[in-house]
Amino acid sequence: MENKDILDEQASGDSQQPDNLTTENVTEEEAVTVNGGEPAETEEVSSSEAFVAETAPAEQGKTGSELAELKDKYLRLYADFENFRRRTAKEKLELISNANEGVLKVLIPVVDDFERAMQSIESTNDVAALKEGVSLIYTKLFKTLEGKGLKPMVSKGETFNADLHESVTQFPAPSDDLKGKVIDEIEKGYYLNDKVIRFAKVIVGS
Repeated sequence: MENKDILDEQASGDSQQPDNLTTENVTEEEAVTVNGGEPAETEEVSSSEAFVAETAPAEQGKTGSELAELKDKYLRLYADFENFRRRTAKEKLELISNANEGVLKVLIPVVDDFERAMQSIESTNDVAALKEGVSLIYTKLFKTLEGKGLKPMVSKGETFNADLHESVTQFPAPSDDLKGKVIDEIEKGYYLNDKVIRFAKVIVGS
């Protein structure tokens, strides 16, 4: 009788043990199936994919609008630059073509004086008056040119300078202190402000 009870207890213990083992060794998939849920990771992936799917069109639309805006700004800037370039080129051509307008305007009165002097030459024999008239015209012309920045170059007696003078020939210097210096001036040189616009043609002492 005692042996039978022991066997029944062992059988009862064996029958309970598989339940405990089954509960401890249940896999994650079985637990999910039993609980009627889904793995947490599967939910996260699905949510991410859904978020990307929803936001992708919005991001693409935003990028497209920004690209269109930048393209419009570029086209406007390019058009403004082209207009500026054409306007500048036109102004430059006008400036070149009209560069001498100011000088010519102030020289016209001098031309008028020469015309009156030529008429006087034909109708008078007073040489002294003619000389005085020509002298006045020359003075007026020179003052007009000086007002525009023209300045004569002083060369005679100066040391020969290739940056200012053009040596036509060389003559023996009348004195030792004139050797290598300009002893005569054939054609006067001129500055425009501080720039040489015509070299002086000179004779250099040797």
